[in-house]
Amino acid sequence: MNNLGGGGRGLGRWDFDAFIAYTPLNSLPVGGSALFCSRSRVFWAFKSRISFTSSSTVLMQKFFGEDVLYHGMPKYHASEESNLFLSLGHHVDVYFPPRKRSRVSAPFVFSEQIFKKQQTTIDALPDECLFEIFRRLSGSQEKSSCAFVSKRWLMLLSTIRRDEVKETVSSISNKKHADLEINNGFLTRCLKGKKATDIRLAAISVGSSGHGGLGDLSILGNNASKVTNVGLKAIAHGCTSLRSLTLWNLSSISDEGVVEIANECHNLEKLQLSQCPNISHKSLIAIAINCPNLTSLSIESCSSITNEGLQAIGQKCPNLKSISLKNCSQIGDQGVVSLVSSSSSSLMKVRLHALNVSDTCLAVIGHYGLSLTELTLVDLHNVTEKGFWVMGSGQGLQNLRSIVIVNCTGVTDLGVEALGRGCPNLKLVSIRKSGLSDNGLVAFAKASQSLETVLLEECHIITQLGIFGFVVNSGALKNLSLTKCFGIKDSPMIIHSTLSPCNSLKSLTIRNCPEFGNFSLALLGRICPQLQDIVLTGLSGITDSGVASLIQNSESGLTKVDLSGCVNLTDKIVSEISMAHGGTLEVLNLDGCGLITDASVVTVTQNCSLLRELDVSKSAITDFAIAALACAEHLNLQVLSVSGCQVSNKSLPFLKKLGESLIGLNMMQCRGVTSAAVGALEGQIWKSLFFSKGFGCQIFLRILMLGFGSWRQPLAMGPSPSRWLQVVRDSGGGGLVVFVGFGHGGWLFSLL
Repeated sequence: MNNLGGGGRGLGRWDFDAFIAYTPLNSLPVGGSALFCSRSRVFWAFKSRISFTSSSTVLMQKFFGEDVLYHGMPKYHASEESNLFLSLGHHVDVYFPPRKRSRVSAPFVFSEQIFKKQQTTIDALPDECLFEIFRRLSGSQEKSSCAFVSKRWLMLLSTIRRDEVKETVSSISNKKHADLEINNGFLTRCLKGKKATDIRLAAISVGSSGHGGLGDLSILGNNASKVTNVGLKAIAHGCTSLRSLTLWNLSSISDEGVVEIANECHNLEKLQLSQCPNISHKSLIAIAINCPNLTSLSIESCSSITNEGLQAIGQKCPNLKSISLKNCSQIGDQGVVSLVSSSSSSLMKVRLHALNVSDTCLAVIGHYGLSLTELTLVDLHNVTEKGFWVMGSGQGLQNLRSIVIVNCTGVTDLGVEALGRGCPNLKLVSIRKSGLSDNGLVAFAKASQSLETVLLEECHIITQLGIFGFVVNSGALKNLSLTKCFGIKDSPMIIHSTLSPCNSLKSLTIRNCPEFGNFSLALLGRICPQLQDIVLTGLSGITDSGVASLIQNSESGLTKVDLSGCVNLTDKIVSEISMAHGGTLEVLNLDGCGLITDASVVTVTQNCSLLRELDVSKSAITDFAIAALACAEHLNLQVLSVSGCQVSNKSLPFLKKLGESLIGLNMMQCRGVTSAAVGALEGQIWKSLFFSKGFGCQIFLRILMLGFGSWRQPLAMGPSPSRWLQVVRDSGGGGLVVFVGFGHGGWLFSLL
């Protein structure tokens, strides 16, 4: 088939190799035909015994001429032609004697009285006939071939349900092979923005059946998206293996499409609906009735979904494990209570965000959350102190491991203490924007002895006294993080010598607490002698003496030290850190410490043999520091950031030498380095990597060369290469990020 197309395009020459008898007469409509598509030809099989009505006779005469086919009997000019359509009886549909194959030219040209423009015979068939033909195609390859012909064929193929496909001999023989393809795994597809169209969904529906079936589909729309219920119906008809569906920002999707998914895709396990205003509780009811294997449901900003839908999910989905509800104005206590109480034996994760729920909702969670392990409550302004107290006193959260509470005005000392008593296995607590005070924090520590990780953010009532009281009363605390807690003031305190230290605390993070100073650091150093990871960022009030008191009391050896944004630190503290913990230190971040000079880098190269990541961005280092790093024989640095430093083209030879071990290099805002020099460095690094490493191993290199010139705005980046890439993506700015990996898997090259 040279040029098979829709919309009036010519068909070229057709090969008639055989007429195939494959189905009884009564399976096709009067005057119907069957089509088999392969890679190079299209086979037509006409029924031999058909009773034509007068109207169908006129139609056939228009197609083939008056002398070709008469009403009730054929008429031929030669006996050889009659052999092509010779019937052997009622029990045989089509017969073709062995002979040299015929060549038929198409398209046929008719008189202008009948057709105003040339039209191929295949295009003249109505959709009903094509539907009957397509549903008899034996395999996915034939369907995919037909789908490439035209949009009309593609959309028709996408409307065929699995139960409407008529099995043929060839399809039955290939069934075992198709089962093997499905067992190998399911496909994952994601359509974003203007690429989200009904045509693409139809193509996915038709094409995925031959590759194991579609398992995960995400449609992330915007104003340019053109997805309607037609596209969802196509997925429902052709992708019954669908297990996960995500619909985001699709105002043109309604219950009609989602209900069709529910009716056909009975294996659906995960459903996410976000910003779909036309989807209502009817969709959830259909999902509940037809998808009993549903395990995860997430609904966000769907204003038409009501409590009735959640009630159906709770009653009909016994395997539901995760539920997330955000900003749904018509969902309240009734829906959440019914869902939680009905799924108490299976529900493990609950997230409630900006809902019109009251204390009753939390009381039910505290009583029926028997299997609950993770609970997140955000912006629940109608919940009071009583709700949190009842939830903690309900004794139903025995298995709760993690709780996150953000901007809930009902979080007070009484409610938090009750949570500590009612959740004996609690491991992680994150509280943000609450009215929690020192007394409640200390009482919580005493009540919850299994607590390992605590994150407090924007808790302005908590003071220095509450932090130290919490630390000394926590028996299993491993990680403590304080962010933007403006109530912590640095003041001298006396600690009794008999006070037991907190030997379990390994990681301490304090970010942007402006009043946190040297006295507080010294006290933490005394009561937390086993610290290994220290993150002190944006603390303008600390100096070398405060940090020195903290690191001198560390008995385990520090592995990570992040002092970014501590503008008052000097080379002295870096020297003390490298000398005291050089044998264990792996990560050192001095980003924004403007008083750090080349002396600090030299000390690090001499003492920190295990150092993998070094960030000296926006410091006072020069080319001499780069040379010192390159000349350190025992150092195996992998990530280096010198963004905004006084580095010039003179350091490029040393950077080339460092490139033998580096996987990440940040040279943003280095105005002393020209773009031409950086380009030359890039080429030299590629060349050295290629000839030194070869294809026997995997090599990864990321080079960031952004912001040459004063018109660029610097980006705040950490030492992690993955963090660099993420910040570059989020900033939307220009620049070059080079990533290469070569080895047994071949080349991978990407420009962002």
